[in-house]
Amino acid sequence: MPATIITSDDLREFKMELLDDIKNLLSKQGNGKLKKYLKSSEVMELLQVSPGTLQNLRINGTLPYTKVGGIIYYDTEEIQKVMDANRVHHGLNS
Repeated sequence: MPATIITSDDLREFKMELLDDIKNLLSKQGNGKLKKYLKSSEVMELLQVSPGTLQNLRINGTLPYTKVGGIIYYDTEEIQKVMDANRVHHGLNS
């Protein structure tokens, strides 16, 4: 099997493609075009929580999920409902 040599130009091109992909993902999120279902890793990144915290949210029923095969999916609308339900309002009379 022949060896493949990766040049700095190849890495630079890969970097630019990766940055473009990230920009596209962020712009979709900014436009409210999040995917309908997210995997655990995506939810952990979105909510900035650890795997253990996400597991606790599942176990205690805070965050609904669907398991298909061995993959756990979370409905983005359900995540938003949980976030809204747990919103803390600090009023002047508090």
